[in-house]
Amino acid sequence: MKLDILAVGSHPDDVELSCSGTIAKEVDRGKKVGILDLTRGELGTRGTAEIREKEAKAAAEILGVTVRENLEFSDAFFENNTAHKLEVVKMIRKYRPEIVLCNAIEDRHIDHGKGAKLVSEACFLSGLRKIETILNGEKQEAWRPTHVFHYIQWKNLKPDFVVDISGYIDKKVASVLAYSSQFYDENSKEPETPISSSNFLDSITYRARDMGRLINTEHAEGYNVERMVAVDSVFDLI
Repeated sequence: MKLDILAVGSHPDDVELSCSGTIAKEVDRGKKVGILDLTRGELGTRGTAEIREKEAKAAAEILGVTVRENLEFSDAFFENNTAHKLEVVKMIRKYRPEIVLCNAIEDRHIDHGKGAKLVSEACFLSGLRKIETILNGEKQEAWRPTHVFHYIQWKNLKPDFVVDISGYIDKKVASVLAYSSQFYDENSKEPETPISSSNFLDSITYRARDMGRLINTEHAEGYNVERMVAVDSVFDLI
């Protein structure tokens, strides 16, 4: 199965919080999108890995993605080493995406910046023919995505470009709320975390609205790049 976009997150809900508006928009445009979670988020203060697995499935259905997989790396302790990179390479070669969306280049959670570097390097390595990988007993062909974009997470990083997601904020919020164990619930008896407050839940919308304000639209999501982004014409800019 070939995907147009593969969105990768260190934890279930990274993708929904950061780039689900973009995903929902492209799915509506007929693009095939998949989500790859690196860990099960098993060290999260609230909920369990099993609960988050069910929530991730529900969120994927809301967004209409074609496939969702989890590599089950160790939450907080996975490394950017050969073994982990090769597992990501296998997924890139399996789905052959044109675009990979991945974690913020730097962020509050240590897994975010680490995951960003891991995935970015795997995207490059995936294009090297002399790196051999086997999946389901078959040798994989080399594949390098055309673009790797880093979504913005906790920190207010300055984006290199933004995507207009006007009309998709409700679906974005719905996909986030699928993770009911993690976010604001006035009746929850779970311990408080930085993302369980009502302020954080509100921030999903007001940050998208503020990003949209900067480009004169209702809502937007921002991205960073490691190499220059080009357009064919100045008229490609909105």
